[in-house]
Amino acid sequence: MSRTLADFVAAASWTGVEAQSLEARRSILNFFATALGSARDPVVMAAMRTLSPFSGVATATVIGHSESMDAMCASFLNAVSANLLDFDDTHPETIIHPAAPVAAPVLALAETRKSSGREVLTAFILGVDVECRIGNAVSPGHYARGWHITSTCGIFGAAAACAKLLGLPAEGIANAIGLAASQSAGNVENLPSAAKNVSVGNAARNGLLAALLAQQGYEAAPRAIEGPLGWARTMGDEPDIGRMLDGLGKTWEIAKNTYKPYPAGIVFHAVIDACLLLRKRIGRQVDQIDSVTVQGSALLLARGDRPVNNERDARVSIHHCVACGLLLGAAGVAEFQRETIVRPDTAQLRQKVRAERDDEMPDGAARVILRLMSGDVLTETVISPRGSQAAPLSNNDLEAKLRESVRTGQSNWDADRVINAVWQLDAAADVAELLRSLRPPSPAGQTISD
Repeated sequence: MSRTLADFVAAASWTGVEAQSLEARRSILNFFATALGSARDPVVMAAMRTLSPFSGVATATVIGHSESMDAMCASFLNAVSANLLDFDDTHPETIIHPAAPVAAPVLALAETRKSSGREVLTAFILGVDVECRIGNAVSPGHYARGWHITSTCGIFGAAAACAKLLGLPAEGIANAIGLAASQSAGNVENLPSAAKNVSVGNAARNGLLAALLAQQGYEAAPRAIEGPLGWARTMGDEPDIGRMLDGLGKTWEIAKNTYKPYPAGIVFHAVIDACLLLRKRIGRQVDQIDSVTVQGSALLLARGDRPVNNERDARVSIHHCVACGLLLGAAGVAEFQRETIVRPDTAQLRQKVRAERDDEMPDGAARVILRLMSGDVLTETVISPRGSQAAPLSNNDLEAKLRESVRTGQSNWDADRVINAVWQLDAAADVAELLRSLRPPSPAGQTISD
């Protein structure tokens, strides 16, 4: 299985993936948006202070900052910041967030090698295909066992993409994938904490490490993924090889990618959409709400029927998403920050929300039933929320998301310059030069600890 994927990656060329280039650039644009939105978050700044004394030659861009770091550190930091706000892209079949663990190391490695934009896009498209195909083979049991699939499968995409960018032959790519199998980690229990982002950062950094080790001749077991004691059986059930390999090179997982309009778990987007629709119907009667019932699948309740104690809780809370839609009329980054979460009116409305399981509702859908003090009952059901495959975000939506992320993330990067660079990535002769052009000069005397 690893060798089949490796043969595919080794043989692939720009002409074979060019048709996926637009979706790849959309994904990378969204990656920059989410990374810029949290580039100066305390979690990212703490990680920068931790890694800075150990960084080697500063060759790679840290998104949202003027300073650069070595490729390993930049891979880690950019993957963390891109995943931090639960605002990144989503592969619906697996709930993998594909870009963060793959784009981060590919761009960092490309800076050290002066790779072209087409080389970067080719590696990125192939890496996303590998991570999501492996995810398909072990879903849904892998996630259900508690493994954070973006982290655990993202490392395979990172390894394959970086090995491709290094120009490794099929044997070397297979070894990189096998070496990644020994480093795959991340658990669902940690999702409400910054530990979740550590495992996503490690997926990016350690995938790059796997490729670099393979370049130096490191070997891995031929069946490190599917063997009797391999990754798939250790971390899940019997892998479905058909779901991994069917259509390889003919259908592309990146073509299924979706992008979030709200910085919250994707299963909550239908709740937000339904509440925004209800808000339009009740006008100024928000203070007349008696109770709110949210009906959805077991997955919705398992992920979001929880108390809200902090920003991370809010981003995976049915109750807070209801408050965003009904009370605040918006669900952007600001609506999930502490200042909004602790508002008395927000907390009060969350207390009026009750979640009910409805096994006839598909994952990702929601029905919201609103009862007013007058006795009136209003209902909205959303099956395909905004941002889903059935209602995708447009290019303009993604550009607007990036501009807003630059503002809320307090970055001094130029949003339009980033947008233009990503759309023109396929024409870039040297990605290192392109990324350097995006970094504003460091203010005199500024350090990473500032």
